[in-house]
Amino acid sequence: MITRCRSHLAKFSFIVIAGLFTVATSGVWAQTFPSKPVRLIVTYPPGGSSDLMGRLMAKKLGELWGQPIIVENKGGAAGSIGMEYAARQAPDGYTFVLGNFGPALVNPLMSKVSYNMEKDFSPISLTASGPNVLVVPANSPYKSLQDLLDAAKAKPNALNFGTSGPGSMSHIATEMIMRQSGVQMTHVPYKGGGLALIDLMAGQIDFIVSDALPAAEHIRSGKLRPLAITSGSRTSLVPGVPTFSEGGLPGFVALTWWGVYLPAGTPKDIQEKYYTSLVKVMSDPEIKERFAAMGVQAQATTPDEFKTYLASENSRYAKLISENKIKAD
Repeated sequence: MITRCRSHLAKFSFIVIAGLFTVATSGVWAQTFPSKPVRLIVTYPPGGSSDLMGRLMAKKLGELWGQPIIVENKGGAAGSIGMEYAARQAPDGYTFVLGNFGPALVNPLMSKVSYNMEKDFSPISLTASGPNVLVVPANSPYKSLQDLLDAAKAKPNALNFGTSGPGSMSHIATEMIMRQSGVQMTHVPYKGGGLALIDLMAGQIDFIVSDALPAAEHIRSGKLRPLAITSGSRTSLVPGVPTFSEGGLPGFVALTWWGVYLPAGTPKDIQEKYYTSLVKVMSDPEIKERFAAMGVQAQATTPDEFKTYLASENSRYAKLISENKIKAD
């Protein structure tokens, strides 16, 4: 009897000690991470919005953690190559990825990709979002969104719209416009929004829904005329431009967004450290000012809030892509 009691006591003691060890280990992870340089994967080439944002975030995180954050650009396949690469990294917190609307949401809905956003990644925080603006050449006969839609209704498929490629926000947003207004227009895809803007100013296409920042430059120079902004409210980046809701498409909102993801299986305390650190970084006045200059709003959400947002976006765009038969090629 005594032997049996001693056996039970030994097992109980082992469980208690193991539990204490787990708690202690978890605390050590949170306190010591990071103890070496960390890599940030950006899914586009250097020089673009994602790269600029990533480098600003890397600088501030590096200062906060006392370790360098090394930006690694993995462009190609509209961002999918970078996401695939990020999915294969060790889940130890020393690699994270800045994923945006394209590779993190649209690409998996349009074509077969080698990563699964739900199984391969842990969403940490939405870090930025920004509107797009519908612009026409300065000499265009269209003075408002309603003018453009009326012309499209009168002559189906006569108007040409440029995009930065199939599945880009410029493409998806215009598909949303056609769906909600009931008009039909002709898609002219380009290998980048800059090329589409050049042809737009040359009069080769009728309009494009462009990133706000590059469009704003040409709006200020007088080469382009803005008709509507895709955000829920007006923005100081293109002052005086009405929203799509104001222009005749109630409830129309289409934002480009970016968020931080870690490989699935990363320890929870490391995930928590990323979240609390991003709250500090994304509220930094310099970050807010620099992001605003790029036409986006710096922000931070909890992982659960980010997951809820992603689910809502996925539901909305999955239906659009499926019913409109939008393909990658």
